[in-house]
Amino acid sequence: MRPGIAAVQKISSTRVFARIAPRVVPSVDRAVHRLTRGRVLLSARLLPGLVLTARGARTGLARRTPLACIPERSTGTWILVGSNFGRPGHPVWTGNLLAHPEAEISWRGADIPVQAELLTGEERAAAWEAALAFWPPYATYQARVEREIRLFRLARRPGAPD
Repeated sequence: MRPGIAAVQKISSTRVFARIAPRVVPSVDRAVHRLTRGRVLLSARLLPGLVLTARGARTGLARRTPLACIPERSTGTWILVGSNFGRPGHPVWTGNLLAHPEAEISWRGADIPVQAELLTGEERAAAWEAALAFWPPYATYQARVEREIRLFRLARRPGAPD
């Protein structure tokens, strides 16, 4: 584990962090990502991250959301965890993916068309275990809410660059 990561995990598990982070982290990430033309995502200095562009469920407009992700190197896919920092409602981006599963990600400076799949059953259980190993505070987030945290797998659409 990198130095300081345990402290960050502890802080990210607090209710104060859950109130403040959703307002601050995505805005800063979007600004830095835009200013660096997709080369830098500040939160990705701590965890792997990407910027998801999905159509709004109601508006159909493109919505850009910086997110932590779990790269699945063996399959070339990514897992997204809809934790919403342990707040009661599902994050908006999860509803957008349910309505419009064809999306795009910015991953390490490359724009990649992806197809999102909501994970259920055994697939979800396996991905949830991987998520907890990857970032233990997800367990705190789940304990704080009554809803089941949504997990999505993003796969490159056919013909998308490697």
